[in-house]
Amino acid sequence: MSTAFRRHRKRKLKSEINVVPYIDVMLVLLIIFMITAPLLNLGVDIELPQSNARAVQGQSDPIVVSVDAQGGYTLRLSDGAKESVAADALVAKVAAFVGQNPDVAVYVAGDGGASYETVYQAMVLLQAAGVRRIGLMSKPPEGK
Repeated sequence: MSTAFRRHRKRKLKSEINVVPYIDVMLVLLIIFMITAPLLNLGVDIELPQSNARAVQGQSDPIVVSVDAQGGYTLRLSDGAKESVAADALVAKVAAFVGQNPDVAVYVAGDGGASYETVYQAMVLLQAAGVRRIGLMSKPPEGK
């Protein structure tokens, strides 16, 4: 009777994941990648011609528009001379300069005591002058 009882007893289910097939697949993929990786040389060896030409000059000096605490504008063009200008003169001068040099960098330097509105108004004036990209200047903290 004990043999009959053993035949009808249910087998206990395993709740473990069999990882052996995954390890086999991983090792096969590793071998495939180790064989194919050296064959994937995408570079082409070329010899560039020699030249005596000078290097291309970097970008010219940027245009800097400074906004002081009272809301006044100071313009420094590429020649380096600073001059105080009114809003309409700022638009006219920057538009003329950007018309001749469309890739020149334009930066706005706002005084720490200037309101956000005056700095923003300077950016609006520069957009009216035809400037496509405007950068904001900042000063790094002391001791850094």
